[in-house]
Amino acid sequence: MNRHQRRAATKSAKITSAPRDTTPAALCELGFSLLHAGRVAEAEGCSRQALTQQPDYADALHLMGIVAFHKQQYDHAVEWIAGAIRQAPKPEYLLSLGNALQQLGRLDEALKAYDRGVMFKPEDAELWKSMGNVLIKLERPDEAVLSFQHALKFNPRHLEAANACAQALFDLKRYDEALTFFNQSDEIEPGRVALYQARGLCFARAMRFEEALVDYNRALQLDPRHAETHCNLGVVHLRFCRYDEAHACFDRSIALNPKHATTVTNKALALVEQHRFDEAFALYAKARAIDPDNPSTRWNLAMLQMLTGDFEAGWAGREARWPANVLTGCNFTQPLWLGQESIAGKTILLHADEGLGDVIHFARYVPMVAALGARVILEVPGEIHSLMSGMSGVSQGLPRGFPMVPAFDVHCPLSSLPLAFHTRLETIPAPVAYLPAVPQARCEEWQSRLGSHNRFRVGLVWSGNQVHKNDHNRSMALQALSPMLDLDATFVSLQKEPRDQDMVFLRERADILDVSEHLTDFVATAALVSCLDLVITVDTSVAHLVGALGCPVWIMLPFTPDYRWLLDRDDSPWYPTARLFRQTETRDYAPVIDRIRTELQNLIGAWRPAPEVDGNATVIDRIRAELQKNLIGARPPAPEVAEAPLAPSALSDKPALTS
Repeated sequence: MNRHQRRAATKSAKITSAPRDTTPAALCELGFSLLHAGRVAEAEGCSRQALTQQPDYADALHLMGIVAFHKQQYDHAVEWIAGAIRQAPKPEYLLSLGNALQQLGRLDEALKAYDRGVMFKPEDAELWKSMGNVLIKLERPDEAVLSFQHALKFNPRHLEAANACAQALFDLKRYDEALTFFNQSDEIEPGRVALYQARGLCFARAMRFEEALVDYNRALQLDPRHAETHCNLGVVHLRFCRYDEAHACFDRSIALNPKHATTVTNKALALVEQHRFDEAFALYAKARAIDPDNPSTRWNLAMLQMLTGDFEAGWAGREARWPANVLTGCNFTQPLWLGQESIAGKTILLHADEGLGDVIHFARYVPMVAALGARVILEVPGEIHSLMSGMSGVSQGLPRGFPMVPAFDVHCPLSSLPLAFHTRLETIPAPVAYLPAVPQARCEEWQSRLGSHNRFRVGLVWSGNQVHKNDHNRSMALQALSPMLDLDATFVSLQKEPRDQDMVFLRERADILDVSEHLTDFVATAALVSCLDLVITVDTSVAHLVGALGCPVWIMLPFTPDYRWLLDRDDSPWYPTARLFRQTETRDYAPVIDRIRTELQNLIGAWRPAPEVDGNATVIDRIRAELQKNLIGARPPAPEVAEAPLAPSALSDKPALTS
């Protein structure tokens, strides 16, 4: 028995069940003291004795309800406490009623009880915290956060409220806000291993990796046998391409818990990043043997299969993106169509399920669906709705979130269409251009802005969305492109939302046309692209847009690229007008840019201003004509090796502030 237990036992022993004063109030006071000491039967005796004297005594009714709660007789607890409230609707009675109703799963009634309680006592932190807990169960997390914040406003030392608020914000992916409450929790009760584990994961999700390392190491100093923390520490090392350290962490985690499939999968991902594909496949097989139904393992394996050209297995495996929570699916009552049955004469909803680039990439299948005799409704994000609603085969185009979706018989996510059409490497549908023609008026606006076309025009995109999991590998600073900017060409920035350091560089380089304020939607970007001679970009939605328009595009790829770019080839079976420039194992873009500079210099040297053409013809028309003469030929061979990207949901479980 430790010191705390001895003190509690001594305090309990001092409680006498025979008070000098036997009034109902004294009996209830004694009953609650006994209850807190764990002497439930004696507390019940005090309550019954008080009720014998005064059957409607509210505190005694409440005490009986608390006794029933401790005995897990929640129905009886509700009856007793409701009787107390009828006598006197005190906030503490309403708190107890809400707690009992929660145990019975009567969540809406519990919420009403707490809400009524804060009306009587708005400064009661416990009521606000309890209201937050029930709102979490009711799947109303935003309101729950507000309740927890109210609890902390009235009691900044409320540990449970701080923990719950941090967890709720984490689950909402509001990581920076969650860190505020993780920190508050640490101030209330410092030195807890569970806090360091949870906050470390939150730092990692907020891409504050150095701080994540600090917390993970603190957690491991306190509990070196926690397998998941070793795994999460390995994920951070992997983020910094510190492969030896990552493997060491994963190996320690596996030694502590050989049955943790997530750790085995993460070690496979590290091997993929090193292009050690055979070893990665072996580890995926091990992970699936441990947990055959683990969707994250299936998803990551599918990425590797796709990158190595095994489309038959890969497309099927990518369907694990739904249970793996890689993406949030749409819940339709209509059946999912994956090509098994005829859709002739039916209406099908094709809906976007991944990023903008993926939507453009898989839109090539839309006319193929219409060719099966179906009426096609196409639902895509609002940013590209205007661009894509006029696609061949589309009967009706809708922006995502449109409140009145017409009736349809079946649906299919755009990213599942390759599976529905049994796409193999040799059967990829790759028309030179498949997006609708850009309106002539929009092209003329850009021609006017760009002025005389007496120099080779090059569009530039150097970074993507910062929240993308692989953005640190695919993006670069604009200054990295400096070696090519001295060439005799007109450089045009297609970059949306340049980062602060890039804006500084842009202001210093008057030779780069920054027209981002005019890129209001993808139609505007498509019109600008049609007026350029070449676009050089990292792997973003612009790469897909330019390829889908049938315009020349040079794509700079990281050493471990997205699956669709395959490996060890400088062309793309998806986009005939694309050239791929890849990093080597050095993972450095500088050699890539040097190669591009040489190629671009040769291209500029051979370029001559085009003669005047029919006023109705655009630059894109001339480019397509050249492509038809020179670029369309035999399909490229399949690659020999490949890899898979890091899946966000496979890295670790969400934090829990309990040891």
